[in-house]
Amino acid sequence: MEPHYYNVEVNWENSRKGIMCSPELEKNNGVCIEVATPPEFPQGIEGIWSPEHLFVSAVSSCLMTTFLAIAENFKLEFESFSCSAKGKLEMVDGKYMMSEILLKPTVIIHHEDHTEKAIRVLEKSERACLITNSIKSKVTMEIDVQVKPMLIAKE
Repeated sequence: MEPHYYNVEVNWENSRKGIMCSPELEKNNGVCIEVATPPEFPQGIEGIWSPEHLFVSAVSSCLMTTFLAIAENFKLEFESFSCSAKGKLEMVDGKYMMSEILLKPTVIIHHEDHTEKAIRVLEKSERACLITNSIKSKVTMEIDVQVKPMLIAKE
């Protein structure tokens, strides 16, 4: 596979805030986002995406997109996928780093006999996630597979 490149531009606006866009995405469609220092740091701003949030979301969204591809390949039928994620920022060897990320994916399936398959697909997805494979942070998962039987109406 040939290398792929992804471009991002960040421009400072004021105080501790800027705008982040990608030239590959349409700026006119509202895909640029505000980024700022998080409120835990001096002059940080509440309510705006921070690099820390974006880092954790990159891992979580990569799990989702990898899961979708692998689930399709394994022909796993599911109703929904969601994932909450929590990143731990701490001082390590005198430097701040995102040391751990906890992913809590939830997959809803219709057939109980697909539970093990769903778990295997999630585990394979975490191992194959290119973002997870590109970072130093410890990534762990707490998997939740729920069975929601399909209701079939009788006439």
